[in-house]
Amino acid sequence: MTGCRSVYRGLQPGTGDVECIRKFSPQFNSTLYSTQVNVLKRHLSGLLFFKQMPDSSTRIVFANEMGFKFFDFEFDRKGNFTKHYLLPKMDKKAVVKTLRQDFELVLLRPDLRPAHTATDSHYRYTVIPTAKGNNYYITDPDCTQLERIEKSSERKPAVIVWMRHYTNGVPDTIRIVHQHFRFNISLERVEK
Repeated sequence: MTGCRSVYRGLQPGTGDVECIRKFSPQFNSTLYSTQVNVLKRHLSGLLFFKQMPDSSTRIVFANEMGFKFFDFEFDRKGNFTKHYLLPKMDKKAVVKTLRQDFELVLLRPDLRPAHTATDSHYRYTVIPTAKGNNYYITDPDCTQLERIEKSSERKPAVIVWMRHYTNGVPDTIRIVHQHFRFNISLERVEK
């Protein structure tokens, strides 16, 4: 019966400002990452580029080293999503939805109006309800370091995101791992 229990069942109501997680929102101005993507039995590698546009939107473009584009997405300043291009073989509704949700987690621009905090013996959780569970932004107890982000069902994480080693507001490494099927994205910052 323990398989049906929520891994979040031990969380206690917390105190503190939910806005503290805003400081972990990456300040992508023009940032390039060496990228590895493993999806089921396929492997893609190349360069992923985050670009802050003059209208405050963020463009995310992933291409291989030869310039062959896999996708080109845009999030406007209000969080609206536009798919400018997706490789035809990948252009499936489920793929677009998954990539959109993954990058929404990385951009760390959630609507904090419904958010609340919770704690356990090690971490502070900023909990944001979603249609099928919650997004958990997990920090140290003082909200000075982002440990990880979890997109979860009611009982367990479905996607875990780690962003590490921030330099001037930009993480040097980003890792996105799906828990229920093989889909992982690893990014390492490239200095221009």
